[in-house]
Order: sequence, then structure tokens, then C-alpha cells
Amino acid sequence: MSNLDELVKELCPNGVKHIPLSDATEMKRGNAITQKDIIPGSIPVVAGGQKPAYFCDRANRDRDIITVAGSGAYAGYLSYWDCPIFVSDAFSVKAKENSLTKYIYYAMQSIQEKIYSSKKGGGVPHVHISSIDKFRIPLPPLAVQQEIVRILDSFTELTAELTAELTARRKQYEYYRDQLLGMPPNGVLMTLGEIADYRRGSFPQPYGNAEWYGGEGAMPFVQVADVEEYGMILREETKQHISKVAQPKSVFVPSGTVICSIQGSIGRVAITQYDSYVDRTLAIFEKYKVNINKRYFAYQIQRKFGIEKEFARGSTLKTITKEEFTKFEIPVPPIEEQERIVSILDRFDTLCNDLTSGLPAEIQARQKQYEYYRDKLLTFEQQKSTVYKGLHRVGI
Repeated sequence: MSNLDELVKELCPNGVKHIPLSDATEMKRGNAITQKDIIPGSIPVVAGGQKPAYFCDRANRDRDIITVAGSGAYAGYLSYWDCPIFVSDAFSVKAKENSLTKYIYYAMQSIQEKIYSSKKGGGVPHVHISSIDKFRIPLPPLAVQQEIVRILDSFTELTAELTAELTARRKQYEYYRDQLLGMPPNGVLMTLGEIADYRRGSFPQPYGNAEWYGGEGAMPFVQVADVEEYGMILREETKQHISKVAQPKSVFVPSGTVICSIQGSIGRVAITQYDSYVDRTLAIFEKYKVNINKRYFAYQIQRKFGIEKEFARGSTLKTITKEEFTKFEIPVPPIEEQERIVSILDRFDTLCNDLTSGLPAEIQARQKQYEYYRDKLLTFEQQKSTVYKGLHRVGI
């Protein structure tokens, strides 16, 4: 059980100060490096994505630290590290005296969308220290911070156990997927250029121009971050909606179109489930020149781009050009065989990735529960005793 109510009543009965991040933390820009300049090792290199860009054997091995992705589709994404890391195209955040870095991380998580909205720049959006260091967070006494961290860590540990089990299932799924999508005896290798017509998306510049977003008649605008990592679908709601003014300057994509990310987090594939406009970081497959099942094609390019991204050009922001992937080859068996493979993979995909059932649904429910209590725990109003009700119902 939590004694948070008692701590708050005793230590901050009149509320707590909300202070700028610059007063609560030390923020420092990382040291940009390229993969060719380092010795491979076990230290995660944190750059512009949701996961380490690669691993190295370098100094700057900070731990108990927050990182904020500096550029690319995930600019502004927060991570907490309790192991040594190397900060590259990102910046680090460490707590000052009388505050806990892990508490600061949870407080910054509660304003993650506000941090995302601070992106600036043209073709490649960036988040800068100067864009967020004035954002305010509540900073209660240290004992209160410690108890909030303990409670929220309990939530994240439960989710981590479920996530580990799901990861194991997905590895099993990928093994069988690769077996099924290999070269069949009755298939032929064909290049993507021989199979389909495609183009890149587009968006007017600069990205930060306010007139490009929202307003009456605004439409979903799909970026890499809006393509789910698993399941070959888009997120239910895109982060951005583009205005009627911007729409003629972008690329309209009807529902049911295969798209694939070719920059940043390369190889994310979706068969779009709603009409949208699409960013230049994605390839759009519009017309097919051969008899091919659309889902079979999507499975194949997901597998192919997953392999080729390891050889993509660029350091912190990987890119595969249209000219390069035109030459990618995939096996194309008769349509009956394609449909058989799709029926098997769809069943695997539902087990591992369907957000309405099984482990993915349970993890999503846990995440929503965590976010709800996190925001409640970080809200210090006049009647604080009501804020923490219900924690006993989740076993904390």
C-alpha cells in the first residue's frame, strides 16, 4: 500500500511549486558521431529514434539519465537509462540537487506531447534544449518524489513482464514468417520496379508553418511515427492533421494502400485503414503490374526492408532512396500460393499484434492504466487527498 497521502499532507500541505525544467535539471547536447568513427561494443548509442541507433565502445557512459531524441520522426522522444550509454544526436537530462532523475523522467513523460509539439525545422524536424527548458513540472519534496517513483515503477515492471513474453512470441512469428516468405519452388524473383508503381509522399515546407495544420476540413497526415511497428496498420489517430491549404502540396493516399517507411525507422509497413496524406519519409505503392495479393506484397516488403535497413546510407538518420529499393527483389509464387501464405501469416499476426485481443490488448490496457495514475500522481491541486484514490485496487 502507498503512504503517499500522508507524505503529501505532512510535507506539502499547501501544494508544490511548478518550476522550469532548467531549474530542476541539467541539460546537455550529445556528441554527434557516425558509425564508421567508432569501435563496436555494448554501449547503446542514443540518437533520433525510439531505440539505440547501434552499439559502441566509447566514453560518455552516463547512467541514471534521461535522453531526448534530437531529430527525425521521433524528435522529442523520451527515454530513461539506468545503464551506461553514449549520447549522440540527442540531449541528456539529469536531475539537480533535491530531485530524482527517475521522477523527472515521469514528470516529463506527462508532458511528452507538449515536447513533441516543440519540433522545429524544415525537412528533418528537431527538438532543441531551448525549446523545452522553460516547460514547468511539479517538484515536491524528495520523499514524495521517491514514493511516486516507487508506485510508477511497480506499474512499469508489470508491463515489462508482459512485453518480454510478447517479444518472445514475435521472434517465433518472425522465424516462421521468414520460412514462409522464402523462395518457393514454383516462384520467380522480381524487382519492386517490375511489380509495382510507387512514389514518395510530400509535404510543404517549412514543417513548422502553422497554416499547414488543423482547421475545417483538415485530414490525417501520416508520418513514420504514425505507422505501427507491428500489425501493418496505422495508428488510430495521426499526430498531425493537415489543413486544406497544405493538402494540394502533399500526396493523397486512399484507404487500402500499401506504404513503407524509407527514412529513420526504415521498414515500417502499413495497409492504410483510412484516407490520408503522406509524408516524404514514406513510399506509396499505387499500382501493380503483376497478379499479386496486396497483403502478400506487404509481408514481403516488410521482410525485405527489414534486411536492407542494416545497409542503408546515413549515420543517425538512415535512408533508402527510391532508386535503391527499385532494384530490391522478392519471390512471387502463383496467386494461390500467395493466398495460402497470407492466410497462415494473418493468423500469426493476429496472435502477436492484434490490439483487441491477447497480450497486445493486455499491454495496451496496462499502459493506459499507468498513464492515468501517472498523471493523477503528478497533479497537485488544493484537494490532493482525492488524487490518489484507487491505488489499492491495482495492488500497490
